[in-house]
Amino acid sequence: MQYKKLGRTDLDISLIGLGTMTWGFQNTQAEGFEQMDYALAQGINFFDTAEMYAVPPTAETFGTTETIIGNWFAARNNRDKVILASKITGPGLPWIRNGSAINKKNIQLALEGSLKRLQTDYIDLYQLHWPNRGSYHFGQAWNYDPHFSKQAEQDSFLEILNTLQSLIDEGKIRHVGLSNETAWGITKWLQLAEQHSLPRMASIQNEYSLLCRYFEPDLSEIAIHEDCGLLAWSPLCRGSLSGKYLNGALPEGSRLAIETRPDHRAHQQTEIATQKYVELAKQHGLDPSQMALAFVNSRPFISSTLIGATNMQQLKDNIDSINIKLSDEVLKGIAEIRRNHPMPF
Repeated sequence: MQYKKLGRTDLDISLIGLGTMTWGFQNTQAEGFEQMDYALAQGINFFDTAEMYAVPPTAETFGTTETIIGNWFAARNNRDKVILASKITGPGLPWIRNGSAINKKNIQLALEGSLKRLQTDYIDLYQLHWPNRGSYHFGQAWNYDPHFSKQAEQDSFLEILNTLQSLIDEGKIRHVGLSNETAWGITKWLQLAEQHSLPRMASIQNEYSLLCRYFEPDLSEIAIHEDCGLLAWSPLCRGSLSGKYLNGALPEGSRLAIETRPDHRAHQQTEIATQKYVELAKQHGLDPSQMALAFVNSRPFISSTLIGATNMQQLKDNIDSINIKLSDEVLKGIAEIRRNHPMPF
């Protein structure tokens, strides 16, 4: 396993991180335990979760993933072996604090709930799952409206940072991070933290894969030069880059077979681009999923690639991508496909 610094903290996190959102819906607790045991044995020390998991998110599955992780900590007595990240839900889900915004009160409530479910006294990286003002993520890139009150947002940022500082002082969280943020957002968070001597965002967790490269070029520049690296979620684009959904296939038990939300990635151009990447992998004797993950692993702005799996073979294959170095020829092929299919969804 390889490791990278988490922002400007003293934490070294594994380049491959364990995503956990399937536990409690697609996966049982026993399966979650097996995945965590194996990942830890392979050198993965960075686990990522969120209070809203399992996914697809429902009122019934809210908090179950954290509960499974907490039960694993209690059973294994190994909390100190894991750098644990979780997230407070942004506004919009009515079953979580009536869908209200991230603010002082809700941060305190959310964190206490997460700590109880996780059976721990602290979270290493506490992240804001999505901005109060909205963002272009989750399929909203085509109609995102960046009009908002700058002063109101700045006031909100400062309230949140001050609240996070108090929780750091109490020892309940160690570091803080963003998720599904924009270039304006991340620069404003970093600016206010510096101006007011408040907690500095250590990372940004956004979607990134061969099929979703909104992070380039502007956010990647910030990540590199401001030491706020990317924690890449959905590096296989919900499993699409394995090729398992091509030609209308919908394998039983797969993510898309159970997804209850509209699939904003379901377009002809997405299918075409996916087919091209799968063909490129096969031309070079590579597993398509491992090629896709190896590409993400190799990006200089990545702090950790968050993999997810619903069975042990997927988990093993995904972790093994750490051992793959893509040739110049493969990278050239990826660049050509991107130029021809730059924004498939």
